[in-house]
Amino acid sequence: MSTGVEVSDEVTTSFTKFKLGQEPYKLRYFIYEIKDKKTIVIEKQGARDKTYDDFVEELPENDCRYGLIDIEFETDDGRPTSKIVFISWNPDTASVRPKMLYSGSKEALKSALVGVGIHINATDHSELDFEESILPVVKKFT
Repeated sequence: MSTGVEVSDEVTTSFTKFKLGQEPYKLRYFIYEIKDKKTIVIEKQGARDKTYDDFVEELPENDCRYGLIDIEFETDDGRPTSKIVFISWNPDTASVRPKMLYSGSKEALKSALVGVGIHINATDHSELDFEESILPVVKKFT
Protein backbone atom coordinates (compact mmCIF):
# COMPACT_ATOMS: atom_id res chain seq x y z
CA MET A 1 0.00 0.00 0.00
CA SER A 2 1.55 3.26 -1.11
CA THR A 3 0.73 6.40 0.84
CA GLY A 4 2.41 8.94 -1.42
CA VAL A 5 4.86 9.83 1.36
CA GLU A 6 8.29 10.72 -0.03
CA VAL A 7 11.75 10.39 1.44
CA SER A 8 13.63 13.69 1.81
CA ASP A 9 16.93 14.13 -0.01
CA GLU A 10 18.60 14.76 3.36
CA VAL A 11 17.70 11.22 4.44
CA THR A 12 19.34 9.57 1.44
CA THR A 13 22.41 11.83 1.45
CA SER A 14 23.04 11.43 5.17
CA PHE A 15 22.52 7.66 4.93
CA THR A 16 25.15 7.32 2.22
CA LYS A 17 27.67 9.28 4.29
CA PHE A 18 26.66 7.33 7.42
CA LYS A 19 27.33 4.02 5.67
CA LEU A 20 30.76 5.24 4.62
CA GLY A 21 31.56 6.71 8.04
CA GLN A 22 32.04 10.19 6.59
CA GLU A 23 31.94 13.35 8.68
CA PRO A 24 29.68 14.70 10.02
CA TYR A 25 27.82 11.37 9.93
CA LYS A 26 30.02 9.27 12.20
CA LEU A 27 26.90 8.49 14.19
CA ARG A 28 25.30 5.58 16.03
CA TYR A 29 21.73 6.08 14.80
CA PHE A 30 19.02 8.08 13.06
CA ILE A 31 15.37 8.34 14.02
CA TYR A 32 13.00 9.29 11.22
CA GLU A 33 9.50 10.74 11.33
CA ILE A 34 6.85 11.51 8.74
CA LYS A 35 6.45 15.28 8.62
CA ASP A 36 3.03 16.74 7.71
CA LYS A 37 1.92 13.33 6.36
CA LYS A 38 4.09 13.99 3.28
CA THR A 39 7.81 13.51 3.82
CA ILE A 40 10.09 11.22 5.79
CA VAL A 41 12.73 13.37 7.52
CA ILE A 42 15.46 12.95 10.11
CA GLU A 43 14.01 13.70 13.54
CA LYS A 44 17.02 12.82 15.71
CA GLN A 45 20.60 11.62 15.41
CA GLY A 46 22.66 9.78 17.98
CA ALA A 47 26.38 10.46 18.34
CA ARG A 48 28.77 7.54 17.95
CA ASP A 49 29.16 7.19 21.74
CA LYS A 50 25.41 6.58 22.19
CA THR A 51 24.14 3.06 22.88
CA TYR A 52 21.29 0.89 21.70
CA ASP A 53 19.47 1.71 24.96
CA ASP A 54 19.83 5.44 24.19
CA PHE A 55 18.27 4.76 20.79
CA VAL A 56 15.29 2.93 22.31
CA GLU A 57 14.75 5.73 24.85
CA GLU A 58 14.45 8.21 21.95
CA LEU A 59 11.49 6.33 20.45
CA PRO A 60 8.16 7.85 21.52
CA GLU A 61 6.00 5.66 23.75
CA ASN A 62 2.74 6.17 21.86
CA ASP A 63 3.75 7.23 18.36
CA CYS A 64 5.35 5.58 15.35
CA ARG A 65 8.87 6.15 14.04
CA TYR A 66 11.52 4.52 11.91
CA GLY A 67 15.04 3.98 13.14
CA LEU A 68 18.38 3.09 11.65
CA ILE A 69 21.15 1.98 13.98
CA ASP A 70 24.67 0.65 13.65
CA ILE A 71 24.79 -2.22 16.13
CA GLU A 72 28.18 -3.41 17.33
CA PHE A 73 28.46 -6.91 18.80
CA GLU A 74 30.66 -9.98 18.95
CA THR A 75 30.10 -12.99 16.75
CA ASP A 76 29.74 -16.41 18.34
CA ASP A 77 33.47 -16.96 17.85
CA GLY A 78 34.36 -13.66 19.57
CA ARG A 79 35.09 -11.41 16.59
CA PRO A 80 33.88 -7.79 16.88
CA THR A 81 31.57 -6.73 14.05
CA SER A 82 28.68 -4.40 13.31
CA LYS A 83 25.51 -4.35 11.25
CA ILE A 84 23.21 -1.52 10.21
CA VAL A 85 19.64 -2.36 11.23
CA PHE A 86 16.37 -0.74 10.15
CA ILE A 87 13.68 -0.76 12.83
CA SER A 88 10.05 0.10 12.22
CA TRP A 89 8.55 1.22 15.55
CA ASN A 90 4.77 0.93 15.30
CA PRO A 91 3.61 0.58 18.92
CA ASP A 92 0.28 -1.00 19.78
CA THR A 93 -0.48 2.12 21.85
CA ALA A 94 -0.30 4.48 18.83
CA SER A 95 -3.44 5.83 17.17
CA VAL A 96 -4.77 3.99 14.13
CA ARG A 97 -4.04 6.72 11.55
CA PRO A 98 -0.31 7.07 12.30
CA LYS A 99 0.03 3.28 12.41
CA MET A 100 -1.51 3.01 8.95
CA LEU A 101 0.59 5.89 7.59
CA TYR A 102 3.87 4.47 8.91
CA SER A 103 3.04 0.91 7.85
CA GLY A 104 2.13 2.05 4.35
CA SER A 105 5.16 4.32 3.95
CA LYS A 106 7.83 1.95 5.24
CA GLU A 107 8.77 0.53 1.84
CA ALA A 108 9.58 3.99 0.48
CA LEU A 109 12.17 4.50 3.21
CA LYS A 110 13.53 0.96 3.01
CA SER A 111 14.12 1.36 -0.73
CA ALA A 112 15.99 4.64 -0.10
CA LEU A 113 18.29 2.94 2.43
CA VAL A 114 20.10 0.81 -0.12
CA GLY A 115 22.21 -1.94 1.39
CA VAL A 116 20.42 -2.34 4.71
CA GLY A 117 19.63 -6.04 4.91
CA ILE A 118 18.20 -6.33 8.40
CA HIS A 119 14.67 -5.06 8.93
CA ILE A 120 12.84 -5.43 12.23
CA ASN A 121 9.24 -4.54 13.02
CA ALA A 122 8.47 -3.77 16.66
CA THR A 123 5.08 -3.09 18.24
CA ASP A 124 6.04 -3.11 21.93
CA HIS A 125 9.16 -2.75 24.06
CA SER A 126 9.63 -6.51 24.48
CA GLU A 127 10.31 -6.69 20.73
CA LEU A 128 13.05 -4.08 21.20
CA ASP A 129 14.85 -6.04 23.93
CA PHE A 130 18.45 -6.22 22.73
CA GLU A 131 19.49 -9.60 24.12
CA GLU A 132 16.20 -11.43 23.57
CA SER A 133 14.88 -9.97 20.30
CA ILE A 134 17.37 -7.85 18.38
CA LEU A 135 20.73 -9.60 18.80
CA PRO A 136 19.48 -13.08 17.77
CA VAL A 137 18.11 -11.63 14.51
CA VAL A 138 21.26 -9.60 13.81
CA LYS A 139 23.55 -12.58 14.45
CA LYS A 140 21.79 -14.54 11.70
CA PHE A 141 23.39 -12.13 9.22
CA THR A 142 27.02 -12.73 10.28
